[in-house]
Amino acid sequence: MPLILVISGPAGVGKTTVCNRLLQEFGSNISRVVTTTTRKPRDGEKEGEDYFFTSVKQFHELLENEAFLENEIIHGNYYGTRKKTVFDKIEKKQDILINIDVKGARSLHKEIYKDKNFKGKIITIFLKPNNLEVLKIRLSQRATDTKSDIETRLETAKKELTLADSFDYIIISKDRENDYETVKKIFLRYLGLLG
Repeated sequence: MPLILVISGPAGVGKTTVCNRLLQEFGSNISRVVTTTTRKPRDGEKEGEDYFFTSVKQFHELLENEAFLENEIIHGNYYGTRKKTVFDKIEKKQDILINIDVKGARSLHKEIYKDKNFKGKIITIFLKPNNLEVLKIRLSQRATDTKSDIETRLETAKKELTLADSFDYIIISKDRENDYETVKKIFLRYLGLLG
């Protein structure tokens, strides 16, 4: 029975760091779903590894062809999870890891359970910053956003925090090590490797 592990939370909370470590340690047990976006790649991001980077026109074509399980507009950019990417992995009985925004996580959950052939389990984890000031510092430290972008992300975070209770687990982010170890325990429990 495949497991879909969804990790979500506001921008800058550390989702990508946690996901990358899970893949490093458990890459043979879990497969990452690469999502699609119209935003420009950040330094070091690779096509097909971090995201599928696409134009707005191409994204709209995919939308018209109902290619997405979920899609959202976040900070002026389109993001989406392709049905084929997810269901190909499910068909191969692979456990899946999805790093996704908060609204997208909720939509994905609904859409996957609509599929009568899905016989797996979805576990949703919300990484929650201790407070917005901590999040602001993290966003500033990653040095990929302008001041205006950071303010926009913080406004979005305020709304996203109100949705945390709809997730299976809420992890109050402390530091990278603690966040990772907490997610890892949840993952291992569902793999049946932890009591």
